[in-house]
Amino acid sequence: MKAEFFIARRYLFSKRKINLITIISAISIIGVTIGVAAMIIVLSVFNGFNSKVTSILIGFDPHIRIEPLKSGKLENYRNLLSSIDNSKIKYAAPFTLNKGMVATNDFNKVLFIKGVERDLIDKVSGLKETIRFGEFDLNDRAEFGGLVVGISVAYRLKIAVGDTVTIISPAGLESALTQFIEPVTRQFIVSGIFLSENKEYDSKYAYISFDNASALFKMGEAASGIEMRLDNIDNSESVKQYLVNKFGDKFNILTWYDLHKDFYSILKVERWVAFIILSLIIAVASFNILASLTMTVIEKKRDIGILKSMGASEKMITKIFMFEGIVVGLIGMFAGSFLGLVLTLIQKYFEIYTLDTSVYMINALPVELRFSDFIFVPLAAFVLCFLASLYPALRASNLNPVESIRWE
Repeated sequence: MKAEFFIARRYLFSKRKINLITIISAISIIGVTIGVAAMIIVLSVFNGFNSKVTSILIGFDPHIRIEPLKSGKLENYRNLLSSIDNSKIKYAAPFTLNKGMVATNDFNKVLFIKGVERDLIDKVSGLKETIRFGEFDLNDRAEFGGLVVGISVAYRLKIAVGDTVTIISPAGLESALTQFIEPVTRQFIVSGIFLSENKEYDSKYAYISFDNASALFKMGEAASGIEMRLDNIDNSESVKQYLVNKFGDKFNILTWYDLHKDFYSILKVERWVAFIILSLIIAVASFNILASLTMTVIEKKRDIGILKSMGASEKMITKIFMFEGIVVGLIGMFAGSFLGLVLTLIQKYFEIYTLDTSVYMINALPVELRFSDFIFVPLAAFVLCFLASLYPALRASNLNPVESIRWE
């Protein structure tokens, strides 16, 4: 064992009596422990919410969407589909998206009416997997088309599987106002009700077949865009770059992240804010380390003078007191990491902290452990403790040995 570390350990742990310096050192260790544990737990909660929401959105949304840059119609979508050649793209399908009024005998509601390919929708979206009542069937039944709506829409319109509704197209409504002709309408039978766990979709979207949507909204041979699913969602950015290089700025190309960019940006900002705020706990503990080491330097002034008179270098004295601060940081760092890990695992497997399912779509606070958190959080704590020990160590090394022992 090096002499510097041996002396530092004696100063830190071999106190014959409990004094103010010992108490401050203990408080420093507890502060670092709590700070590291709190930061790991809070970041784990952010990770859990992020993963939960991402799984919901990705399960419902495509990996990549191509939309027209200016107009609402993609006139050449068939040629566009045939020109895309990338092995990472597994499936691609056109869609239409328009606003229409869904009406019953007693209620009506304006919704986003999305027209999708019946045979490809399960390949580019997880819509089929979210059906809770009925089945996903957009096939026509005599003069009626097939319709799938969100559970909030069904509740608002007081409809169930098998009920008939009427969709009124705004394209037909415009003609009716100017030429006094009947607007374009079509009756549909509700074949399924989905629950996506996303209020935006559950309360604002209805799905019909691509052919019916084209006729109802007078899309002709055009589409509103193309949706794609990849072999691996991690390839989204590379495929987007491939499409941008191929088509330039002719289309608006969005990945699953771009579709909800504002939401993910808010999550990222909140994560960083939480990291900075919780770092203040460790910073306070670091100031305690600075105070305790400074007081130790004053208390051990005579010892420092004797060590220097015996030949100890300034570098050795610096290391002694820096080791003290580093040891305090290491103890708090490992103890905090262990405490954060244990509490996070308890919440993950035993769900101690529950949530109101009538308000939230999950029954317990979600958590997710990430290896990177156990690297950067303790590392941040270690850096702060290291910096806090720097000033007292340099002050100790600069003491004059003659002045230190003259009055002892």
